[in-house]
Amino acid sequence: MTVLVEVATQADDELVEAFGRLLPQLSGSATPLDGPAITRMLDHDANTLFVARSDGRIVGTLTLVMVPIPSGLRARIEDVVVDISARGLGIASRLTEAAIARARAAGARTVDLTSRPERDSAGRLYERLGFRQRDSRLYRLAEE
Repeated sequence: MTVLVEVATQADDELVEAFGRLLPQLSGSATPLDGPAITRMLDHDANTLFVARSDGRIVGTLTLVMVPIPSGLRARIEDVVVDISARGLGIASRLTEAAIARARAAGARTVDLTSRPERDSAGRLYERLGFRQRDSRLYRLAEE
């Protein structure tokens, strides 16, 4: 199986279909993305969307968000998802490694990510790639 990781540059029908298939595997509450929503995401200066293809088909995505703040350029890896049919094949590793390389090339001081505690395999993957858990509090403002 050949896996190719690349940066998505346009919200074509293939990418809309891929998000329609992948996003529900990531979040049961996420709103489906149409072409204009994906275009807004791709056009935002802070975002880089990576896609992984297996035999030409998109089987995974990862969003790298980089933001300059007073303490330096910071990077976050968000919304990593690999199609259930392609899990266990190293695709998430390839996506994450590509994001880390892009962040380092841009001069990011740190690369952060979060993962739900029940996602044991994701936690092991991130630790293998050099990420370490931090003692930190994560706060989220509840929706009204």
